[in-house]
Amino acid sequence: MDVKRKPFGEMDGHEVDSYTLLNDSGMELTFITYGGAITNILAPDREGKCENVVLGFDTLQQYVEHEHYYGALIGRVAGRIGGAGYSSNGKRVELTVNESGNHLHGGDKGFNRVIWTVEEVTVGRDEVSVRLFHLSSDGEEGYPGNVKVDVTYTLTNENEIMITYRAVPDRDTPINMTSHSYFNLSGDYKGDILSHRLKMDAKEILELSGDNVPTGKLIPVKGTPFDFREGRTILDGMKSGLEEGYDHAFVLNNEDGVISLSHEKSGRGMTVETDQESVVLYTGNHLTGELLTGGVTGRNHLGLCLETQGYPDAINHPHFPSVLVKKGEEYSASTTYRFFVEE
Repeated sequence: MDVKRKPFGEMDGHEVDSYTLLNDSGMELTFITYGGAITNILAPDREGKCENVVLGFDTLQQYVEHEHYYGALIGRVAGRIGGAGYSSNGKRVELTVNESGNHLHGGDKGFNRVIWTVEEVTVGRDEVSVRLFHLSSDGEEGYPGNVKVDVTYTLTNENEIMITYRAVPDRDTPINMTSHSYFNLSGDYKGDILSHRLKMDAKEILELSGDNVPTGKLIPVKGTPFDFREGRTILDGMKSGLEEGYDHAFVLNNEDGVISLSHEKSGRGMTVETDQESVVLYTGNHLTGELLTGGVTGRNHLGLCLETQGYPDAINHPHFPSVLVKKGEEYSASTTYRFFVEE
């Protein structure tokens, strides 16, 4: 087990570093301090060959220029907030408008656009971890209160990656964080994600309005392209009536919140376990033209996101599980990705 650090670039006079966590079987997790973005995950296929299974860039400038949140930490609030605001204690809170009249993924300078501070590096016998810190200031993107945020990346000898989130505000404020990694288990982008098989125990999705903001209603998945309870390929779901692809929040069964994703040709598989109420499946419907790691050109459906989080736009729907964190209280969330090989 080991952690290696090296310079990745410089921004506004501040150094951006790259950290690589390594386990004893050759698996690696690499992230940069800009946006806390995961740039590489090396995982073995059935032949034991370790290849990259997430989309990313080779340079800091590419992360700064592009807007698809590649591998980044998302906050204060993931997803869309309708009308770019909400009401609290009888007052209207206005947030940054950055998508079609709405607020998306924390605004113009959300957690994906800040340089995180590394607070602690821990190397143990069976796991290694790095903890990141960010102080989100009062008024940042319109949000009230100062918030102390820390995120820990952990890699284990069981080929597990754990992401844990903590935040404590000094005023009432919504918090709903996630990671925006695009997964592609084919390895080094040898194919798209349409042949990937996804299985998750989700009986309902959040109904969306025309601008992809939840209406407040839940829709049963039975008999729809959103039914992944028995497992199906992404392509099979899209052929069933969703030609462009997915960008939808699935309501997870908390009794068995395990999600599985697999790629038959490589033998790679991944399970996702979370304590969050929902997961947004986004199938990279607008990835075009970006020059990715290794010189590969991005294209639609080259990667998919499984964004574990509370319900999007929950702050505007009182019957949704609340994402409002009270002054002095602690927000916490965790998600574990376990990589395995199918024979």
